[in-house]
Amino acid sequence: MSSQPVQSSTNTARSRHSAMVIAQTSMDAKLHAEFEESGSSFDYSSSVRETNVDQIPKSNKVTTAYLHQIQKGKAIQPFGCLLALDEKTFTVIAYSENAPEMLTMVSHAVPTVGDHPILGIGSEIRTIFTAPSAAALQKALGFGEVSLLNPILVHCKTSGKPFYAIIHRVTGSLIIDFEPVKPHEVPMTAAGALQSYKLAAKAINRLQSLPSGSIERLCDTMVHEVFELTGYDRVMIYKFHEDDHGEVFTEITKPGLEPYVGLHYPATDIPQAARFLFMKNKVRMICDCRANHVQVVQDGKLPADLTLCGSTLRAPHSCHLQYMENMNSIASLVMSVVVNEGDEEGSDPAPEKRKRLWGLVVCHHTTPRFVPFPLRYACEFLAQVFAIHVNKEFELESQMVEKNILRTQTLLCDMLLRDAPLGIISQNPNVMDLVKCDGAALLFKGKKYRLGMTPTDFQIQDIVSWLDEYHRDSTGLSTDSMYDAGFPGALALGDAVCGMAAVKITDKDWLFWFRSHTASEIRWGGAKHEQGDKDDGRKMHPRISFKAFLEVVKTRSLPWKDYEMDAIHSLQLILRNAFKELGDKDSEAMAIHMKLSDLQIDGIQELEAVTSEMVRLIETASVPILAIDVDGLVNGWNTKIAELTGLTVDEAIGRHFLDLVEDSSADVVNQMLKMALQGNEERNVQFELKSHGEMSEAGPISLVVNACASRDVKENVVGVCFIAQDITAQKSMMDKFTRIEGDYRAIVQNPNPLIPPIFGTDEFGWCSEWNAAMTKLTGWSRDDVMNKMLLGEVFGMNRALCRLKNQESYVNLGVGVNNAVTGQDNEKIPFGFFSRNRKYVECLLCVSKKLDAEGAVTGVFCFLQLASQELQQALHVQRLSEQTAMKRLRVLSYIRREIRNPLSGIIFSRKMLEGTDLGDDQKNLMRTSMHCQRQLNMILDDTDLDHIIEGYVHFRD
Repeated sequence: MSSQPVQSSTNTARSRHSAMVIAQTSMDAKLHAEFEESGSSFDYSSSVRETNVDQIPKSNKVTTAYLHQIQKGKAIQPFGCLLALDEKTFTVIAYSENAPEMLTMVSHAVPTVGDHPILGIGSEIRTIFTAPSAAALQKALGFGEVSLLNPILVHCKTSGKPFYAIIHRVTGSLIIDFEPVKPHEVPMTAAGALQSYKLAAKAINRLQSLPSGSIERLCDTMVHEVFELTGYDRVMIYKFHEDDHGEVFTEITKPGLEPYVGLHYPATDIPQAARFLFMKNKVRMICDCRANHVQVVQDGKLPADLTLCGSTLRAPHSCHLQYMENMNSIASLVMSVVVNEGDEEGSDPAPEKRKRLWGLVVCHHTTPRFVPFPLRYACEFLAQVFAIHVNKEFELESQMVEKNILRTQTLLCDMLLRDAPLGIISQNPNVMDLVKCDGAALLFKGKKYRLGMTPTDFQIQDIVSWLDEYHRDSTGLSTDSMYDAGFPGALALGDAVCGMAAVKITDKDWLFWFRSHTASEIRWGGAKHEQGDKDDGRKMHPRISFKAFLEVVKTRSLPWKDYEMDAIHSLQLILRNAFKELGDKDSEAMAIHMKLSDLQIDGIQELEAVTSEMVRLIETASVPILAIDVDGLVNGWNTKIAELTGLTVDEAIGRHFLDLVEDSSADVVNQMLKMALQGNEERNVQFELKSHGEMSEAGPISLVVNACASRDVKENVVGVCFIAQDITAQKSMMDKFTRIEGDYRAIVQNPNPLIPPIFGTDEFGWCSEWNAAMTKLTGWSRDDVMNKMLLGEVFGMNRALCRLKNQESYVNLGVGVNNAVTGQDNEKIPFGFFSRNRKYVECLLCVSKKLDAEGAVTGVFCFLQLASQELQQALHVQRLSEQTAMKRLRVLSYIRREIRNPLSGIIFSRKMLEGTDLGDDQKNLMRTSMHCQRQLNMILDDTDLDHIIEGYVHFRD
């Protein structure tokens, strides 16, 4: 795989993965066909080992038949029954063969009058269920987002038996899965997700309370919570790697079960078609892998077979059932973990990020096990919360990796200046610290310099000759398999060298990184076999899959990640520039002077304009603005904050800020100051300031604050600036509001402008309150939203009235509402949505429980805190100032790089000349050159941006 330009690395990775998915699907289809043909004689281990991803079925018919069977299967599991209805007439167009018995069977305990209904094609839905149940179904079937109401409790007319109806819509049809409510189970009497979410409230709180910084701790907590919540014998986190193979990342089991943690599996163990379905249906249950499937009878007049992909009852494939039985897992429950793909973040808040299946939460049981739908729904929500935390851990890890790579690149650049280019090999850190590898080598002027596990000198020369012959037009190559890349001597390299990243510096100079085979990276986490133990290699079993995987990856290393290749390409450019001959010095100097002149003009004009605007804004702002130095002493205090607190500017300046803060807020403010002085700026922090003088009788001042670190030209933090919003009146009104236990309506509908935007739900999640401020803010009237589901219909992702920015916002809203309904306290949540006129609204969301006279929770109230226009203007000017400063720094960084590159060439040339015979005049010129280089280095290392703008730079004599 030839290296690609840095800026297209993400797109290249996507294209590469798409091609791999297509090839892998064909491979899945081939294995599926072999299983169907071979039956009990199917040899799974050899089939995986012998099938290469590049091999595809001889005919596309094999793949097409495989995908059709996955999508258009005509069987369900027997723990429930299924009906399909025409979307217009609500008559039955398909039913499972067990539906008549389950839904219309007469119970002797329930007397009936007349004949019991007959269920078949064309039957009316209302003839099968009691009148209230039929009405509930009829109402739900006319609902836009019908799945939001799942599960719906219904009772059969003949037997009185309760069922959960789980509805989803397919083209022109409605599919209803009916799952029986067990006798010991307390049924959910209200439809909708909120009642189900309550079941996972404690587990969600434990995830939310975990400190960030450890994906292992997060996964361990998740499996423990699911283990307690569901009662399965084994719970695992199954993680997909970049090449689509899987790994049991962490697990918990009941005593006596063989552990699988640490095992890796081929990509074929979970086919691509199954992964696609996991992206659509987030939870999948198999009650009994030994149970006989039930066929679905369809109306012969239908133009095409119904798709059962969205059915909770859909029958699993026979190949998967065989795998389950071989590992003595009779029942399973699987939750998908879907995360954001890549790190692209546009300025427009509208687009939703691409998603990918990161992994699965897999539950196994050694006996048949049924989990009611409400609990499965709660598990789905728990998995969504878990996925958000996985995303955050990825972002944190990515920042740490990039920071480490940037630091290593800087050190390597410094080495090049002192000892080009051998410093990157001979000194510490070296090129092996730039990316994860097992060895590295530099080919420079015909000599080979090696580190760690590398090919021999002769093998390196063979690799160079091969690159020159087959990759002449490329600037390098990266591959996780030298064998697959076509290198003739790949097998002779052995297990020590399987993957390679190589970059060309000049026509004859190369830099290499090497990786050993993937199997060497795998740590066996389970109990090892005794020496005499033998497996039946034909069976599909986790350990056979593991062995098959080891066979597949013997000639393959870990893949090279995009950010690793970006770092390698960056170092390649630095090295190539260091090797360039020095060009026309005068024209280079002229270009630098022109850039400096442009910087002076543009920088001074923009800086003066922004500075003037900032000073004017701070002095006249109608929002509180204050500043603090590194010692915590106040050094900025505008007119508005003085007016609010009763403390004049002269009285405030020089006092320690914590002395001005209410005792109840001291810890919050102290933590915020520590974070800000370390460069970690916090937003939307609420605390209270003491009032003074005539204002002291009014009580403390409540502020919501954004902390901004003040920096000097060298990026050192020299203080903290606070831009605040006074919410004293709003907080007082909200406190009074939440203390009322009787009639809330008078306050909700009060047009007083001090009352913030308020909306609410009943305990089942239906929107029950929407005040005038919400109508003004969103553009949607009270009539538009009343009696709609708050989660999904009012606030949601696709057809909702107020569309949310992303799935994370939806889950966070669900967590906040769920916490309040279960009686827990909430912190303020950053929240944003699109109004009716498509304007994006950013705010803070405060969710409070609504109580009746007896203190029981009857719903929730949600308050929105919006930034005032003055605060928004202050934040806009702050961003403008930051952008201008960043622009100046980028220009300066570019100029410094433009100077440093030819300077590296001068130093390199001088060192080459020092080793030759020189005359006295030439030696004098060399000494002068050396002094000039030192002066230039001093400028590069000690540049003062303000002095450059003023046209003044200090030189040593």
